[in-house]
Amino acid sequence: MDVLVKYFPNVAGLGWNGDTGWGTSILQTLFMTGWSAVFGGILGIIFGVILVVTKPGGILENRVCFSVCDKIVSIFRAIPFIILLAFIAPLTQAIVGTQIGTTAALVPLTLGVFPFYARQVQVALEAVPNGKIEAAVSLGATPTDIITNVYLSEAKPELIRVSTVTVISLIGLTAMAGAIGAGGLGNTAITYGYNRFDNDVTIVATVLVILLILIVQIIGDFLAKKSTH
Repeated sequence: MDVLVKYFPNVAGLGWNGDTGWGTSILQTLFMTGWSAVFGGILGIIFGVILVVTKPGGILENRVCFSVCDKIVSIFRAIPFIILLAFIAPLTQAIVGTQIGTTAALVPLTLGVFPFYARQVQVALEAVPNGKIEAAVSLGATPTDIITNVYLSEAKPELIRVSTVTVISLIGLTAMAGAIGAGGLGNTAITYGYNRFDNDVTIVATVLVILLILIVQIIGDFLAKKSTH
């Protein structure tokens, strides 16, 4: 603690607990990343699967459904996240009851990450060899069987890899979520580091974010390797 106070006085000044504490910031980042990954992941999987099975030549070809889902994903991907925060503020208010705070940030984070993930899922599923799809159809497999036992099963290693990339991207988005008072390490780096010219706070917050990203990457690489067959 003496070394921390001597060389990183502003870091020590924020403490561990409380509204500005490092422990609080870390938990806020993990909370936003975790729940947004779950909600955005579910939406991304749903839209990704729909885009693959309803495309021209797909097992459930439906041009209208494909076109609608494709446009939704493209539109949300085109909106910069910082603008999306303001654009969907009324929706956030309706769902959460407030437009500020960590919980409120889950709505824009989810809508900001799901189109990116949907496209990643679409690419991963389309990489599954058509021969395996045709073989499943010839054996009388239902569309549900093909989606779960062929598409998702065969693409599992690649899905894990794109999920890892998406979570890492999501960690970056949590920093911008500080614009609506969401907190987290990104908010600490900007509000209590950069804005106050306290470089030691900015450095430590950045290092913690990098460590978090490295942990996610290591776990993702391990799971992808274990699932490869």
